[in-house]
Amino acid sequence: MANPVLSTRGLFAPAPPQYVGPAQGLDGGVPNEYQYGAQPGYGAPPWQTPTQPGYATPPWQTPVQTTETMTLEDVLQKTAISLGALFLVAAAAYMFLPDIILIPAMVVGGLCAFIAPFIVARRRVASPAANIFYAATEGILIGAVSKIFEYYYPGIIVQAVLATMIAAGVVLVAYRFGGFRVSSRASKLVRTGMIAFISVALVNLVLSFFNVNLGLFPAPGQPVTWLAWGFALIGVCLAVFSLVEDFQFIEAGIAAGAPRDKGWVAAFGLSVTMVWLYINLLRILSYIRR
Repeated sequence: MANPVLSTRGLFAPAPPQYVGPAQGLDGGVPNEYQYGAQPGYGAPPWQTPTQPGYATPPWQTPVQTTETMTLEDVLQKTAISLGALFLVAAAAYMFLPDIILIPAMVVGGLCAFIAPFIVARRRVASPAANIFYAATEGILIGAVSKIFEYYYPGIIVQAVLATMIAAGVVLVAYRFGGFRVSSRASKLVRTGMIAFISVALVNLVLSFFNVNLGLFPAPGQPVTWLAWGFALIGVCLAVFSLVEDFQFIEAGIAAGAPRDKGWVAAFGLSVTMVWLYINLLRILSYIRR
Protein backbone atom coordinates (compact mmCIF):
# COMPACT_ATOMS: atom_id res chain seq x y z
CA MET A 1 0.00 0.00 0.00
CA ALA A 2 1.06 3.61 -0.45
CA ASN A 3 1.27 3.96 3.30
CA PRO A 4 0.33 0.84 5.26
CA VAL A 5 -0.85 3.00 8.16
CA LEU A 6 -2.93 5.81 6.66
CA SER A 7 -4.36 3.86 3.71
CA THR A 8 -6.13 1.40 6.02
CA ARG A 9 -9.81 1.27 5.07
CA GLY A 10 -12.08 2.87 7.67
CA LEU A 11 -9.16 4.16 9.76
CA PHE A 12 -10.55 7.66 10.26
CA ALA A 13 -14.16 6.72 10.96
CA PRO A 14 -16.13 9.53 12.62
CA ALA A 15 -16.30 9.55 16.39
CA PRO A 16 -19.56 7.96 17.62
CA PRO A 17 -22.06 10.48 19.03
CA GLN A 18 -22.60 10.55 22.78
CA TYR A 19 -26.01 11.01 24.34
CA VAL A 20 -26.75 13.54 27.02
CA GLY A 21 -28.42 12.38 30.20
CA PRO A 22 -32.10 13.07 30.84
CA ALA A 23 -33.06 16.49 32.04
CA GLN A 24 -34.13 16.93 35.65
CA GLY A 25 -37.77 16.16 36.42
CA LEU A 26 -40.09 14.71 39.03
CA ASP A 27 -38.92 11.17 38.36
CA GLY A 28 -35.26 11.81 39.06
CA GLY A 29 -34.43 12.94 35.57
CA VAL A 30 -37.41 12.72 33.19
CA PRO A 31 -39.06 16.09 32.50
CA ASN A 32 -42.56 16.62 33.86
CA GLU A 33 -44.22 16.75 30.50
CA TYR A 34 -42.82 13.32 29.53
CA GLN A 35 -43.54 11.38 32.72
CA TYR A 36 -47.01 10.17 32.00
CA GLY A 37 -48.83 8.50 29.19
CA ALA A 38 -51.70 10.06 27.34
CA GLN A 39 -54.12 11.83 29.75
CA PRO A 40 -57.65 13.02 29.08
CA GLY A 41 -57.38 16.21 27.17
CA TYR A 42 -53.72 15.77 26.47
CA GLY A 43 -51.82 14.26 23.58
CA ALA A 44 -49.66 11.19 23.88
CA PRO A 45 -46.02 11.69 24.94
CA PRO A 46 -43.68 12.29 21.99
CA TRP A 47 -41.84 8.97 22.24
CA GLN A 48 -45.12 7.21 21.58
CA THR A 49 -46.03 9.46 18.66
CA PRO A 50 -42.72 10.33 17.03
CA THR A 51 -44.33 11.62 13.85
CA GLN A 52 -47.07 13.66 15.54
CA PRO A 53 -46.59 17.35 14.73
CA GLY A 54 -46.15 19.74 17.59
CA TYR A 55 -43.94 17.55 19.75
CA ALA A 56 -40.18 17.79 20.07
CA THR A 57 -37.77 14.92 20.50
CA PRO A 58 -37.05 14.30 24.20
CA PRO A 59 -33.68 15.81 25.11
CA TRP A 60 -32.24 12.49 26.29
CA GLN A 61 -32.72 11.11 22.77
CA THR A 62 -30.81 13.93 21.12
CA PRO A 63 -27.23 12.96 20.15
CA VAL A 64 -24.62 15.46 21.21
CA GLN A 65 -21.04 15.22 20.00
CA THR A 66 -18.87 15.31 23.12
CA THR A 67 -15.81 13.36 21.83
CA GLU A 68 -12.90 15.57 20.82
CA THR A 69 -12.14 15.29 17.12
CA MET A 70 -8.86 15.29 15.25
CA THR A 71 -7.53 18.64 14.04
CA LEU A 72 -4.68 19.60 11.72
CA GLU A 73 -2.86 21.45 14.50
CA ASP A 74 -3.06 18.38 16.73
CA VAL A 75 -1.71 16.12 13.95
CA LEU A 76 1.19 18.48 13.26
CA GLN A 77 2.01 18.68 16.97
CA LYS A 78 2.04 14.88 17.38
CA THR A 79 4.10 14.52 14.19
CA ALA A 80 6.66 16.97 15.57
CA ILE A 81 6.87 14.92 18.77
CA SER A 82 7.33 11.67 16.84
CA LEU A 83 9.97 13.08 14.49
CA GLY A 84 11.71 14.84 17.37
CA ALA A 85 12.01 11.56 19.29
CA LEU A 86 13.25 9.81 16.14
CA PHE A 87 15.87 12.53 15.63
CA LEU A 88 17.14 12.21 19.22
CA VAL A 89 17.47 8.41 18.97
CA ALA A 90 19.16 8.71 15.57
CA ALA A 91 21.60 11.29 16.95
CA ALA A 92 22.40 9.03 19.92
CA ALA A 93 22.91 6.02 17.64
CA TYR A 94 25.10 8.09 15.35
CA MET A 95 27.35 9.21 18.19
CA PHE A 96 27.53 6.12 20.39
CA LEU A 97 27.09 3.02 18.21
CA PRO A 98 30.45 1.29 17.69
CA ASP A 99 31.46 0.90 14.06
CA ILE A 100 31.61 -2.88 14.38
CA ILE A 101 27.86 -3.20 15.00
CA LEU A 102 26.59 -0.58 12.53
CA ILE A 103 25.50 -3.15 9.93
CA PRO A 104 23.72 -5.48 12.41
CA ALA A 105 22.04 -2.48 14.07
CA MET A 106 20.92 -1.22 10.67
CA VAL A 107 19.43 -4.60 9.71
CA VAL A 108 17.65 -5.17 13.05
CA GLY A 109 16.36 -1.60 13.25
CA GLY A 110 15.22 -1.73 9.63
CA LEU A 111 13.27 -4.98 10.08
CA CYS A 112 11.57 -3.72 13.25
CA ALA A 113 10.72 -0.42 11.59
CA PHE A 114 9.39 -2.31 8.56
CA ILE A 115 7.06 -4.51 10.64
CA ALA A 116 5.80 -1.81 13.02
CA PRO A 117 3.63 0.11 10.46
CA PHE A 118 1.77 -3.06 9.48
CA ILE A 119 1.03 -3.82 13.13
CA VAL A 120 -0.36 -0.30 13.63
CA ALA A 121 -2.35 -0.60 10.40
CA ARG A 122 -3.89 -3.87 11.54
CA ARG A 123 -4.78 -2.59 15.01
CA ARG A 124 -5.81 0.86 13.69
CA VAL A 125 -4.52 2.32 16.94
CA ALA A 126 -1.34 4.19 17.73
CA SER A 127 -0.37 5.67 21.06
CA PRO A 128 2.52 7.81 22.27
CA ALA A 129 4.23 4.56 23.33
CA ALA A 130 3.83 3.06 19.82
CA ASN A 131 5.24 6.21 18.25
CA ILE A 132 8.19 6.23 20.65
CA PHE A 133 8.87 2.54 19.89
CA TYR A 134 8.87 3.29 16.17
CA ALA A 135 11.09 6.32 16.75
CA ALA A 136 13.55 4.13 18.66
CA THR A 137 13.77 1.37 16.03
CA GLU A 138 13.77 3.75 13.09
CA GLY A 139 16.18 6.06 14.88
CA ILE A 140 18.69 3.22 15.25
CA LEU A 141 18.35 2.49 11.53
CA ILE A 142 18.71 6.15 10.54
CA GLY A 143 21.63 6.69 12.90
CA ALA A 144 23.52 3.64 11.63
CA VAL A 145 22.86 4.38 7.94
CA SER A 146 23.75 8.05 8.36
CA LYS A 147 27.02 7.24 10.12
CA ILE A 148 28.06 4.87 7.33
CA PHE A 149 27.26 7.39 4.58
CA GLU A 150 28.85 10.28 6.49
CA TYR A 151 32.07 8.28 6.78
CA TYR A 152 32.31 7.98 2.99
CA TYR A 153 30.80 11.36 2.08
CA PRO A 154 31.40 13.99 4.79
CA GLY A 155 28.60 16.54 5.07
CA ILE A 156 26.03 14.40 3.25
CA ILE A 157 23.76 14.04 6.32
CA VAL A 158 23.15 17.80 6.56
CA GLN A 159 22.42 17.85 2.83
CA ALA A 160 19.98 14.94 3.12
CA VAL A 161 18.12 16.47 6.07
CA LEU A 162 17.78 19.82 4.30
CA ALA A 163 16.68 18.10 1.08
CA THR A 164 14.02 16.13 2.97
CA MET A 165 12.67 19.26 4.68
CA ILE A 166 12.61 21.21 1.43
CA ALA A 167 10.94 18.38 -0.48
CA ALA A 168 8.27 17.92 2.21
CA GLY A 169 7.68 21.69 2.33
CA VAL A 170 7.29 21.92 -1.45
CA VAL A 171 4.83 19.01 -1.45
CA LEU A 172 2.80 20.62 1.36
CA VAL A 173 2.67 23.99 -0.43
CA ALA A 174 1.70 22.31 -3.71
CA TYR A 175 -1.01 20.37 -1.90
CA ARG A 176 -2.34 23.32 0.10
CA PHE A 177 -2.20 26.06 -2.50
CA GLY A 178 -1.63 24.33 -5.84
CA GLY A 179 -4.38 21.74 -5.65
CA PHE A 180 -1.88 18.89 -6.10
CA ARG A 181 -3.82 15.66 -5.53
CA VAL A 182 -3.45 11.97 -6.32
CA SER A 183 -6.35 10.51 -8.31
CA SER A 184 -7.78 7.09 -7.52
CA ARG A 185 -6.09 5.61 -10.60
CA ALA A 186 -2.74 7.14 -9.70
CA SER A 187 -3.21 5.92 -6.13
CA LYS A 188 -3.52 2.33 -7.36
CA LEU A 189 -0.35 2.74 -9.43
CA VAL A 190 1.50 4.15 -6.42
CA ARG A 191 0.41 1.25 -4.22
CA THR A 192 1.40 -1.29 -6.85
CA GLY A 193 4.76 0.42 -7.33
CA MET A 194 5.36 0.53 -3.58
CA ILE A 195 4.64 -3.19 -3.18
CA ALA A 196 6.95 -4.02 -6.09
CA PHE A 197 9.70 -1.72 -4.78
CA ILE A 198 9.60 -3.19 -1.27
CA SER A 199 9.52 -6.74 -2.64
CA VAL A 200 12.62 -6.11 -4.77
CA ALA A 201 14.37 -4.48 -1.80
CA LEU A 202 13.65 -7.50 0.42
CA VAL A 203 14.89 -9.93 -2.26
CA ASN A 204 18.03 -7.82 -2.67
CA LEU A 205 18.56 -7.88 1.11
CA VAL A 206 18.27 -11.67 1.29
CA LEU A 207 20.62 -12.14 -1.68
CA SER A 208 23.16 -9.80 -0.10
CA PHE A 209 23.51 -12.26 2.78
CA PHE A 210 24.89 -14.72 0.18
CA ASN A 211 27.19 -12.11 -1.39
CA VAL A 212 24.94 -11.69 -4.43
CA ASN A 213 24.75 -8.07 -5.58
CA LEU A 214 22.06 -7.06 -8.09
CA GLY A 215 23.41 -3.53 -8.35
CA LEU A 216 20.06 -2.00 -7.33
CA PHE A 217 21.19 -0.57 -4.01
CA PRO A 218 24.99 -0.15 -4.17
CA ALA A 219 26.64 0.36 -0.82
CA PRO A 220 28.82 3.42 -0.22
CA GLY A 221 32.02 3.13 -2.20
CA GLN A 222 30.57 0.74 -4.80
CA PRO A 223 30.03 1.82 -8.43
CA VAL A 224 26.58 3.15 -9.36
CA THR A 225 24.70 1.68 -12.30
CA TRP A 226 21.89 3.26 -14.27
CA LEU A 227 19.60 0.69 -12.73
CA ALA A 228 20.51 1.99 -9.28
CA TRP A 229 19.79 5.55 -10.42
CA GLY A 230 16.41 4.46 -11.73
CA PHE A 231 15.44 2.71 -8.50
CA ALA A 232 16.53 5.70 -6.42
CA LEU A 233 14.45 8.11 -8.49
CA ILE A 234 11.46 5.77 -8.37
CA GLY A 235 11.84 5.62 -4.59
CA VAL A 236 11.74 9.42 -4.29
CA CYS A 237 8.71 9.68 -6.58
CA LEU A 238 6.86 7.01 -4.58
CA ALA A 239 7.70 8.84 -1.35
CA VAL A 240 6.41 12.16 -2.73
CA PHE A 241 3.13 10.66 -3.98
CA SER A 242 2.76 8.76 -0.72
CA LEU A 243 3.18 12.03 1.20
CA VAL A 244 0.43 13.64 -0.89
CA GLU A 245 -1.81 10.65 -0.18
CA ASP A 246 -1.05 11.00 3.53
CA PHE A 247 -2.27 14.61 3.41
CA GLN A 248 -5.43 13.49 1.62
CA PHE A 249 -6.14 10.75 4.17
CA ILE A 250 -5.60 13.14 7.08
CA GLU A 251 -7.73 15.87 5.51
CA ALA A 252 -10.54 13.38 4.94
CA GLY A 253 -10.25 12.15 8.54
CA ILE A 254 -10.50 15.69 9.90
CA ALA A 255 -13.52 16.42 7.70
CA ALA A 256 -15.21 13.20 8.86
CA GLY A 257 -14.71 14.10 12.53
CA ALA A 258 -12.32 11.29 13.45
CA PRO A 259 -11.54 10.98 17.18
CA ARG A 260 -8.63 12.99 18.47
CA ASP A 261 -6.58 9.92 19.40
CA LYS A 262 -6.35 9.08 15.69
CA GLY A 263 -3.93 12.00 15.50
CA TRP A 264 -1.24 9.64 16.80
CA VAL A 265 -1.97 7.27 13.91
CA ALA A 266 -1.70 10.17 11.47
CA ALA A 267 1.59 11.26 13.05
CA PHE A 268 2.88 7.69 12.86
CA GLY A 269 2.02 7.45 9.16
CA LEU A 270 3.65 10.77 8.33
CA SER A 271 6.80 9.71 10.18
CA VAL A 272 6.97 6.53 8.09
CA THR A 273 6.76 8.51 4.84
CA MET A 274 9.28 11.14 5.95
CA VAL A 275 11.84 8.44 6.81
CA TRP A 276 11.23 6.78 3.43
CA LEU A 277 11.82 10.13 1.70
CA TYR A 278 15.01 10.78 3.68
CA ILE A 279 16.54 7.37 2.89
CA ASN A 280 15.95 7.72 -0.85
CA LEU A 281 17.25 11.30 -0.98
CA LEU A 282 20.32 10.16 0.95
CA ARG A 283 20.95 7.49 -1.67
CA ILE A 284 20.61 9.95 -4.56
CA LEU A 285 22.95 12.44 -2.90
CA SER A 286 25.51 9.68 -2.38
CA TYR A 287 25.29 8.79 -6.07
CA ILE A 288 25.94 12.43 -7.00
CA ARG A 289 28.90 12.60 -4.64
CA ARG A 290 30.40 9.49 -6.27
